[in-house]
Amino acid sequence: MNEVVNIDDLRKLAKKRLPKAAYDFIEGGTDDEIGLITNEQAFRHARIVPRYLIDVSVRDQSAMLFGRTYSTPIGIAPTGLAGVFRRGADVMLAEAARDANVPFIMSGASTGSIEDLGRLAPDHGWYQLYSAKDPSISDDMIKRAADAGLKTLVFTVDVPESSNRERNIRNGWEWPPKPTWKTQFEALRHPAWMMQWLQHGSPRFDNWAKYAGPKASAEEVANLVANNSKAPMTWKNVERYRKLWKGNFVLKGIMHPDDAVRTHSLGVDGIIVSNHGARQLDNAPSPLEVLPAIRDAVGDKMTVMLDGGIRRGLDVLIAICMGAKFVFQGRPTLYGVTAGGVAGAAKALAIFRREIDISMAQIGATKLSDLGPHFLMWKHEEDLRRNRR
Repeated sequence: MNEVVNIDDLRKLAKKRLPKAAYDFIEGGTDDEIGLITNEQAFRHARIVPRYLIDVSVRDQSAMLFGRTYSTPIGIAPTGLAGVFRRGADVMLAEAARDANVPFIMSGASTGSIEDLGRLAPDHGWYQLYSAKDPSISDDMIKRAADAGLKTLVFTVDVPESSNRERNIRNGWEWPPKPTWKTQFEALRHPAWMMQWLQHGSPRFDNWAKYAGPKASAEEVANLVANNSKAPMTWKNVERYRKLWKGNFVLKGIMHPDDAVRTHSLGVDGIIVSNHGARQLDNAPSPLEVLPAIRDAVGDKMTVMLDGGIRRGLDVLIAICMGAKFVFQGRPTLYGVTAGGVAGAAKALAIFRREIDISMAQIGATKLSDLGPHFLMWKHEEDLRRNRR
């Protein structure tokens, strides 16, 4: 970890540790994977205009979110099957988030449990809900999250159908994984990961285990998840979950301002503008591209957050200038926990924190409330006049 300088260094370490099939599961998108490029390039195309002759010797990147102050405006997004990459990764991510004082969203497809999260990090842990075909399962998970002391529920709405992830198809990836001989042979080149797999076998979807029976195997639990994962999702689900959940309620996957307006009308507290890490619809716009329209529609009425394509601390500031109150990232901390456990995830968060601090100084901002559209490159003379005002 001492030799790691940036997030890409962590990515390379994770790639070295993992068999190709597992690494491709992290990295892959859908169809031609245009969306992966779109998400990251949206930040590369943004231009921040620095302001000088400002005393930036003292900088504060703390951020208020749902009444809680976090040390920095970036949290850990939900990433399913993290336990495949390193055993216990979900709990490790939660520990790193707690220690860094940032939020961690446990995936609805995690290999850790709601109860583990509640014991370890009740003030920093959020839970991601996938709507189950059996409504009693969703209802019970909501109850378990409340009983565990979690304060925020995130309902992910952008997976109406399994997507065409061609890397996974080529690698024979399914759940539980049943690697081909070719895949197994390639995995031998990654002894640390292989040793973990041989010792412990397939990790289990712990949050779903109780619904499959007390003696259910990891494969039987996975079959239950598969049978429940294609549940119809409508606005009625939003209404139902809002009534059941008394804490902060967030929808993840909102990409259209009209949907954002309707979300607000149903009493939802916040949205995460996201295209599921470019893993669902390949030619969708990046979250950053649609953020300004959503900000204009509901930004003064509810908490608008963003997820997708964040790789640098400056990316975080760009998103805030364009209207996000907070951002989440998934792959960077997944690289970190894969490469080095808790220390690796902590390293990823520390890299973002350092880059955010440096970038704030470079652009002339001493605190997050200084940020806004006035730091963005003007497109027209009218924009320039507005910035001057």
